[in-house]
Amino acid sequence: MVAERLAELFRSESAVALVCSAACGADIIALEEAEQQRLRLRIILPFERSRFRRTSVTDRGEDWGRRFDRLTDLASKSGDLLVLDDAQKDDDLLYAAANSRIRQEAAMLARSLSGAPHRILAVAVWEGQPRPGNDLTWNFLRAAENEGLETRPVLTT
Repeated sequence: MVAERLAELFRSESAVALVCSAACGADIIALEEAEQQRLRLRIILPFERSRFRRTSVTDRGEDWGRRFDRLTDLASKSGDLLVLDDAQKDDDLLYAAANSRIRQEAAMLARSLSGAPHRILAVAVWEGQPRPGNDLTWNFLRAAENEGLETRPVLTT
């Protein structure tokens, strides 16, 4: 269902690129859908690749790990894999930094890609309500709105 909704969103919005992280679940599904539609992929990881793979990908199964490896290899070969500095050890701060960098990279790509000016959409796959505590998806959407970006939630319900 998520894959179908993302594929339709990418088509209906005439997407040309996707900038996101590569965690198991929605990130990897979005990257695979974008790849099928021949969109440019830029992957932002909050910290070193093997640590991210261990903590945000294969903790839900090795199949996600194989998919992650293929997608990050593809992005690396095209110069579109960006790994942030992991000197900070607080994971929430690192993920928040990655979310900020995703928005920055999307803006940079929108300016640099050929063709007409490109809109930036902040897309979040989620349940539609923030979780108690520090919900990074909710924070991402709020920050995007504060920056004047259009948001497109893709609901999982």
